[in-house]
Amino acid sequence: MTRLYVPATLHLLAALDERGSLPLGDDVVAAMDDSEDAEYDALMTAAQTSALLAVELDPGERRRVVVVAEVASVGEAVGLGDVVAVHADGTDLPEDASLEDLEDLGDLGWYATQEIPDLLHDRPPG
Repeated sequence: MTRLYVPATLHLLAALDERGSLPLGDDVVAAMDDSEDAEYDALMTAAQTSALLAVELDPGERRRVVVVAEVASVGEAVGLGDVVAVHADGTDLPEDASLEDLEDLGDLGWYATQEIPDLLHDRPPG
């Protein structure tokens, strides 16, 4: 199995929850090995890309989101059944926060797959 760290936004997470799959782009990060350091590095790299996605794709969003999935082989999409966890900022940053503020937040909160609806409850409309 390969563990993937998929940069996302709350809107992309909502699409995963509604449609059951999330298309993969070139920005997916795989842990190089099973060590905690490699997994943490992959997570934080995906979190930085998520901050860029939030600014580029969903300017109203102020959270980093990383979907963690385990797949037998890397394809074009990740299914909801492949998701093992979601990492995300627990709250939105203020509207005047910069991209650097998003990137410098540090660790993300860990959410089980059954907590995805809770994460989506307060997302920006759209």
